[in-house]
Amino acid sequence: MTKRILIIDDEQDIRETTQMCLEIAGGWEVLTAVSGREGLIKAATEKPDVILLDVMMPDMDGLTTLQNLQKNPTTQNIPVVLLTAKAQAAEQRQFTQLKIAAVITKPYDPFTLSDQVLQALISGSV
Repeated sequence: MTKRILIIDDEQDIRETTQMCLEIAGGWEVLTAVSGREGLIKAATEKPDVILLDVMMPDMDGLTTLQNLQKNPTTQNIPVVLLTAKAQAAEQRQFTQLKIAAVITKPYDPFTLSDQVLQALISGSV
Protein backbone atom coordinates (compact mmCIF):
# COMPACT_ATOMS: atom_id res chain seq x y z
CA MET A 1 0.00 0.00 0.00
CA THR A 2 1.38 3.39 -1.01
CA LYS A 3 1.94 5.89 1.76
CA ARG A 4 0.42 9.34 1.26
CA ILE A 5 2.21 12.51 2.32
CA LEU A 6 0.99 16.11 2.30
CA ILE A 7 3.64 18.77 1.72
CA ILE A 8 2.62 22.21 3.01
CA ASP A 9 5.10 24.82 1.79
CA ASP A 10 4.63 28.27 0.24
CA GLU A 11 7.71 27.99 -2.02
CA GLN A 12 6.92 26.31 -5.34
CA ASP A 13 10.48 25.12 -6.00
CA ILE A 14 10.68 23.47 -2.56
CA ARG A 15 7.30 21.78 -3.07
CA GLU A 16 8.25 20.47 -6.51
CA THR A 17 11.72 19.27 -5.50
CA THR A 18 10.41 17.63 -2.34
CA GLN A 19 7.57 16.01 -4.26
CA MET A 20 9.96 14.54 -6.84
CA CYS A 21 12.30 13.25 -4.13
CA LEU A 22 9.51 11.52 -2.26
CA GLU A 23 7.84 10.06 -5.34
CA ILE A 24 11.02 8.78 -6.98
CA ALA A 25 13.10 7.73 -3.99
CA GLY A 26 10.32 6.64 -1.66
CA GLY A 27 7.36 5.73 -3.83
CA TRP A 28 5.13 8.13 -1.89
CA GLU A 29 1.83 9.46 -3.20
CA VAL A 30 2.34 13.19 -2.74
CA LEU A 31 -0.28 15.86 -2.13
CA THR A 32 0.73 19.52 -1.94
CA ALA A 33 -0.63 22.73 -0.44
CA VAL A 34 0.69 26.26 -0.94
CA SER A 35 -0.44 27.65 2.43
CA GLY A 36 -1.37 26.66 5.94
CA ARG A 37 -5.06 27.27 5.21
CA GLU A 38 -5.02 25.06 2.12
CA GLY A 39 -3.03 22.47 4.05
CA LEU A 40 -5.63 22.31 6.81
CA ILE A 41 -8.38 21.67 4.25
CA LYS A 42 -6.40 19.02 2.36
CA ALA A 43 -5.33 17.29 5.58
CA ALA A 44 -8.95 17.03 6.72
CA THR A 45 -10.33 15.85 3.37
CA GLU A 46 -7.45 13.66 2.13
CA LYS A 47 -6.24 12.26 5.50
CA PRO A 48 -2.58 11.65 4.52
CA ASP A 49 -0.35 9.26 6.45
CA VAL A 50 2.06 12.09 7.31
CA ILE A 51 2.40 15.84 6.79
CA LEU A 52 5.65 17.59 5.87
CA LEU A 53 5.13 21.16 7.11
CA ASP A 54 7.22 24.25 6.41
CA VAL A 55 7.67 26.44 9.50
CA MET A 56 8.09 29.85 7.85
CA MET A 57 5.12 30.79 5.64
CA PRO A 58 3.20 34.04 5.15
CA ASP A 59 -0.31 34.52 6.56
CA MET A 60 -0.48 31.33 8.67
CA ASP A 61 2.95 30.04 9.68
CA GLY A 62 3.75 26.39 10.21
CA LEU A 63 3.44 26.46 13.99
CA THR A 64 -0.05 27.99 13.78
CA THR A 65 -0.95 25.43 11.13
CA LEU A 66 0.35 22.69 13.46
CA GLN A 67 -1.81 23.99 16.33
CA ASN A 68 -4.88 23.94 14.08
CA LEU A 69 -4.09 20.41 12.88
CA GLN A 70 -3.80 19.25 16.49
CA LYS A 71 -7.09 20.92 17.52
CA ASN A 72 -9.09 19.19 14.77
CA PRO A 73 -10.21 15.64 15.70
CA THR A 74 -9.99 14.68 12.01
CA THR A 75 -6.30 15.63 11.70
CA GLN A 76 -4.89 15.53 15.24
CA ASN A 77 -3.45 12.02 14.90
CA ILE A 78 -1.66 12.61 11.58
CA PRO A 79 2.11 12.68 12.24
CA VAL A 80 3.76 15.98 11.33
CA VAL A 81 7.39 16.45 10.28
CA LEU A 82 8.57 20.06 10.34
CA LEU A 83 10.69 21.25 7.42
CA THR A 84 12.63 24.32 8.44
CA ALA A 85 15.63 26.52 7.77
CA LYS A 86 15.63 27.42 11.48
CA ALA A 87 18.61 25.52 12.79
CA GLN A 88 19.52 27.60 15.85
CA ALA A 89 19.79 25.67 19.12
CA ALA A 90 17.01 27.68 20.82
CA GLU A 91 14.64 27.04 17.93
CA GLN A 92 15.51 23.35 17.88
CA ARG A 93 14.76 23.15 21.63
CA GLN A 94 11.39 24.82 21.00
CA PHE A 95 10.57 22.20 18.37
CA THR A 96 11.29 19.37 20.83
CA GLN A 97 8.44 20.69 23.02
CA LEU A 98 5.93 20.17 20.20
CA LYS A 99 4.00 17.00 19.45
CA ILE A 100 5.75 16.31 16.15
CA ALA A 101 7.36 13.27 14.57
CA ALA A 102 10.63 15.00 13.60
CA VAL A 103 12.36 18.12 12.32
CA ILE A 104 14.20 18.10 8.98
CA THR A 105 16.47 21.09 8.39
CA LYS A 106 16.70 22.85 5.03
CA PRO A 107 18.65 22.42 2.93
CA TYR A 108 17.93 18.71 3.14
CA ASP A 109 19.58 15.87 1.24
CA PRO A 110 17.10 14.88 -1.50
CA PHE A 111 18.50 11.35 -1.60
CA THR A 112 17.77 10.68 2.08
CA LEU A 113 14.56 12.70 2.57
CA SER A 114 12.21 9.74 2.10
CA ASP A 115 14.25 7.65 4.55
CA GLN A 116 14.23 10.49 7.09
CA VAL A 117 10.43 10.73 6.93
CA LEU A 118 10.04 6.96 7.23
CA GLN A 119 12.46 6.87 10.17
CA ALA A 120 10.42 9.57 11.94
CA LEU A 121 7.30 7.42 11.55
CA ILE A 122 9.03 4.22 12.69
CA SER A 123 10.87 5.77 15.64
CA GLY A 124 7.72 5.84 17.71
CA SER A 125 8.00 9.52 18.51
CA VAL A 126 4.52 9.99 17.08
